[in-house]
Amino acid sequence: MKERAGGTGRAAKVSRDAGASRDSGERREQMLRAAVEVIVERGYADTRIADVAERTGTSPALVIYYFKTRDQLLTEAVRYSEDTWYAENLRRMEEIPTAAGRLAELIAMICLPGNPEPRSYWLLWLDFWAQSPRSPGVAAVRQKSDERWRETIQSVVLAGQEAGEFAPVDVDDFTITLSGLLDGLAVQIALEDPVVPPRRAYELAMRFAAGQLGFDTKLAPAPKRARKRGR
Repeated sequence: MKERAGGTGRAAKVSRDAGASRDSGERREQMLRAAVEVIVERGYADTRIADVAERTGTSPALVIYYFKTRDQLLTEAVRYSEDTWYAENLRRMEEIPTAAGRLAELIAMICLPGNPEPRSYWLLWLDFWAQSPRSPGVAAVRQKSDERWRETIQSVVLAGQEAGEFAPVDVDDFTITLSGLLDGLAVQIALEDPVVPPRRAYELAMRFAAGQLGFDTKLAPAPKRARKRGR
C-alpha cells in the first residue's frame, strides 16, 4: 500500500513539474514577443526591461529572473523573432517542387513577407545591425544570423544545380552577392523609399538571380502574399 502511495506521489510531482515547466516556457515566450514589439516601436537602444514588464503585465524583477540582463533579453528576442520567421517560411518552401520556385520564395521572404509586414520586420533588424559594432554579444548573434541565411540560400542553389535547373555558377559568390543585394533592398523597404516598393524590390532581385543562374522567371511565379498590418 505504501509503495502504491509513493508511486502516486511521484507521478503527481512529475505532473506538477511538467506543468510548471510549461507555464515557465509560455511566460518566457510572452516576454520575448513583448520585447520584439517594443523594439519595433521604440528602437533597440530605448527598449527597457520595465517596458517589457509593463507590456506583459508582470514585474521587472521577474523579467530579470528569466533573462538576467537587458542585453540578453533583447538579443534573445531578436533570435526568437528570427526562429519564428524561419519556421513559418521554410514550411512553405518544403511544399514547392522546384529549386527556382524555392528561390523565389526565399526572395519573397525578404521583399514580400505577409506577417510581419516588411517595414516592421526590417526596423527590428536595422536597430540590431546598428548595435552590432558596439556590442560583442549582438555582433555574435548577427554573425550567426547571417551564416544561417547564407546557408539557406546555398542549399537551394546547390539543389537547383544538382537538378539541372541552375547554371554551374560559383555558389559562394552568388550567395554573398544575393544576400547583400537583399539586405540593401530591405533597407529601402524599411525606409519606405517610394522608388523601391516591395514588389519592385522583389522583381529586381529575381531578375538578378535568374540572370546569374540561367532560369526563366516565368517558371517561378511570385508567391502570393496576404499583407497584414502590424504584428
